[in-house]
Amino acid sequence: MPSQPAPPAAPTQIFLASTLYGAATLAAGIDAGSFPPAGRRILLTSNHAVTAEVTPGLAELPGFDVLRGRFDEVLDWNRVVEPQHPSTWAPRAEDVPLWERQLRALWGLGEERVELVVESLQVPPAQSLCRIFPGAAVDVYADGLMSYGPTRFRLDPQLGMRLRRVLHLDLVPGLEPLLLTEFGVRAQPVPAESFLKVLAELTDAAPAEVLGTPSLPGAAAAQELPAPALPAQGPPALLLGQYLSALDLMTPAQEEELHVAMVRGAYALGHRELVFKPHPSAPAAYWRPALEEAARLGARLTVAAAPVLAETLYQRLRPALVVGCFSTGLLTAATLYGLPVARTGTDAVLAALTPYPNSNRVPLALVDALLPDLADADAVRSWTAPAPATVRAETAELLTAVGFTMQPRILAARRAEAEAYLARRLGPRTRRYFTRRRLTALGLPGGVPATLAFLPRNRAVRRVARRVRRVLS
Repeated sequence: MPSQPAPPAAPTQIFLASTLYGAATLAAGIDAGSFPPAGRRILLTSNHAVTAEVTPGLAELPGFDVLRGRFDEVLDWNRVVEPQHPSTWAPRAEDVPLWERQLRALWGLGEERVELVVESLQVPPAQSLCRIFPGAAVDVYADGLMSYGPTRFRLDPQLGMRLRRVLHLDLVPGLEPLLLTEFGVRAQPVPAESFLKVLAELTDAAPAEVLGTPSLPGAAAAQELPAPALPAQGPPALLLGQYLSALDLMTPAQEEELHVAMVRGAYALGHRELVFKPHPSAPAAYWRPALEEAARLGARLTVAAAPVLAETLYQRLRPALVVGCFSTGLLTAATLYGLPVARTGTDAVLAALTPYPNSNRVPLALVDALLPDLADADAVRSWTAPAPATVRAETAELLTAVGFTMQPRILAARRAEAEAYLARRLGPRTRRYFTRRRLTALGLPGGVPATLAFLPRNRAVRRVARRVRRVLS
């Protein structure tokens, strides 16, 4: 009897991660059986900090050791490409075969079949890794709200043919991501119970003391601040910083004012105990105005000094309210932990957001549309998470329209849906998600009619408009 051919060996899976949140998402997917069996699982960490040489990497963060056991090996991508930065380096086309041979030898891959699981496929290092292993099947995982938006750049069709899935956290229940839908890639949620289990492990492994006194210049100024201690009588309001000025979404002064607005809004809602969680890369001076404003109002504000996830604070503190601009943490608080949430500053950021296809537009629109405004006390107190059916019926249409206007070529097949939404729903509440110029350029409802499109470019009309504005002012 002829012998049967041996079954193919299980592939080596390489998981690329740059954040603790992303690594936790991968760990949850592994626990839930979202990935097929593998001969070996490698976690490839990448440090994207501007000063990566002096900034702790993923493997050095508190709690990482509880994730390490899901992988057979942990490797450092920065070490591979140094002195180049992983966010900018990409191999030259003629060097790709050399790099594949080098990495197969360096990582002991031999001739093994490789599968890649990457984040942010449109840019390095994920795209660099996919180019180096041109025969590898690719899964994309998304650990935040940007997964709901369209693909940022037109991808090589040869890479698109290798894509299998987009794994994502179901942060907006019932809403399917637009990411990579132009290739027909299916979206698969990572089970919430698996993710919560991993987050609980990270919380148990976090430092016992996650709150501390901020380090601020000037002893006299520091003495004016309230003692950073939480009372026993009730949970605090938690304020989330994002370091938006580093993304050029606002100036440092505007971001400081945003933090002050969070303090004022929480205080107006009756919260006297506040905790501020700064972005890990933000300098201490950025939250000093918030501390001073809390002291002026008679509230007590504590800074979360330890580099832990916001979800660790959700579990440790069970905050009475979570406040932010458009942080993914707002949706994890509301959807996964059932905590009260409020947004602030989204309208101002939307109004100033450039260029129009900026990938932050979708997270901004989702948070703005789904969560209550901090300034509206009644809305904050009465808000409850919308049912998945409502999300599918309303938010999906908004997402499609915003996504199409951002990337009309990539999402060309969605034009009719965008037109239908704009024709029915464009009004005072939804106008903020679009610009008239963009709608005009795309010939969509809400733009300037084609017969009048010449007017904004007409010098005489512009002179008259300026004179009218001077008279009216």
